Amino acid sequence: MLDKKKHPKVVIIGGGTGLPVLLRGLKKHPVDITAIVTVADDGGSSGRLREDMDIPAPGDIRNVLAALSDVEPLVEQMFQHRFQSKNELSGHSLGNLILAAMTSLTGDFVHAIQEMSKFLNVRGKVLPAANQSVVLHAEMDDGTIVTGESKIPFSGKKIKKVFLSPHHIKPLSETLQEIKQADLIVIGPGSLYTSILPNLLVPGLGEEVARSKAKKVYICNLMTQAGETLDYSASDHIKAIYDHMGNAYIDRILVNNEEIPTEIQQRYQAEYAKPVMYDVESLKMMGLEIIQERIFSYEGNVIRHDTKKVADLLYNMLVNETKSHIVP
Repeated sequence: MLDKKKHPKVVIIGGGTGLPVLLRGLKKHPVDITAIVTVADDGGSSGRLREDMDIPAPGDIRNVLAALSDVEPLVEQMFQHRFQSKNELSGHSLGNLILAAMTSLTGDFVHAIQEMSKFLNVRGKVLPAANQSVVLHAEMDDGTIVTGESKIPFSGKKIKKVFLSPHHIKPLSETLQEIKQADLIVIGPGSLYTSILPNLLVPGLGEEVARSKAKKVYICNLMTQAGETLDYSASDHIKAIYDHMGNAYIDRILVNNEEIPTEIQQRYQAEYAKPVMYDVESLKMMGLEIIQERIFSYEGNVIRHDTKKVADLLYNMLVNETKSHIVP
């Protein structure tokens, strides 16, 4: 049983749009949250600032800070505001600019995040996967190399593996310590090759996750993603992680078990996306405990993980109350 004198520690690894959705629900529970966030983004405002200032990509960090913040809605809206003008500010997010400015003032990206966490009254700890600019590359099935996180999904080819440069990337010692102290490690949700694996591939970080005695749960994506996981089943997602890391260490997988409405599926057909197939037998053969629930909600015509439902399930795992959800 967990020590009731302190909040259980949850380490969540990811990026993109999936991680903030999950964190907005989880921060409402009595848990100690640490979010480890990818800094491999090279598109849009993040990419421009990364290139101009030689700093880690701030965009995913900004979204996570906003998700974990406890401030007036207007302050969060201001932090997330994106300029739409015809000058140099066009496309930039104010939060990205503030993080860049704070990095310049403090001389350190992690310190900048810490200061912004105070300003936004962040409920938890936000750490970059690496405190330096990293580049994501993909080797495709035909042997060609595509460089740049933003370019990989649009290559029109099947990904064989992804890898990072430069070679001397180091994780933060604080990140490794948080992983060691975790009661639960959550991987995902998010784009498999461009949001999740860029974290685990930081030398030493993925290995620390594998060594951790904490239970590890993978939150499976709801839909496949053209250019990354076209036609992938749930077990294909897990296999890709294992193939990159060289060992099997995930204990549980959380999957959606309710059919996504036809009208929503039709909307995604234009993106060559479809619901991720929940292949029970393959997952069982991999030794995974399967937690199955309806875990989606709608934002207009866009489908997202249900932040409250997923957060509740994760919290229940921490207090040993998930037996009724585990497939025998």
